Amino acid sequence: MARPLLFGHRGARRYAPDNTLEAFDLALEHGCDGFEFDVRRTCDARSILAHDPKLHHHTVADSDYADLQSAISTVACLEDVLARYAGRAFLDIELKVPQLEDAVVSALHESKPCDCVVSSFLSDVLDGLRARDPLVPRGFIFDDPEALMRWSALDVSYVMPHHALVSLELIDDVHAAGRKIFVWTVNTERDMLQFADWGVDGVISDDTKLLYRTLGSRRDLH
Repeated sequence: MARPLLFGHRGARRYAPDNTLEAFDLALEHGCDGFEFDVRRTCDARSILAHDPKLHHHTVADSDYADLQSAISTVACLEDVLARYAGRAFLDIELKVPQLEDAVVSALHESKPCDCVVSSFLSDVLDGLRARDPLVPRGFIFDDPEALMRWSALDVSYVMPHHALVSLELIDDVHAAGRKIFVWTVNTERDMLQFADWGVDGVISDDTKLLYRTLGSRRDLH
């Protein structure tokens, strides 16, 4: 039976600090095909890995990258991730804020990752990416029912709903539109099996060991 792609949510965040190279290494060691991670913009226009506006009490948007590096030993930037994983992992690059589009597109042109999608909750960010390079794969993330009415109008290749919004009907609609569906954040064996049986293209989980143990033996990929 076919299996979806397996992703660590912010890496193997159940086993290591999220959005760190350690967490990404573990996600791949556990058997995942890739991982999702979050990118924010520093005041000197660097693309830094951080989920929240503050990173270890430092406001990312108000901080220089060099200052963050000095204060936080685990801090990494997008270029670090691309240099380390571009040739061996599927990268789901989530942009948390605007004004990253130019830097991200440039970094992707430089590194040429084998598999990636640039995703966001922000439709303006996705439009900006398309304007800069329509060939960059884009994904729309959402976690509210209202967005179920909007995904089909966006020019994206990947639809990324929260697991609570996913139904067999939605999966069929996404596939009928010629797009792929990645589901997040799936942390129980029951849900992993259900979504795989329904035919999703990717499952994103905090528990990378459980994810691979549950679905890794399915041989074929979508």
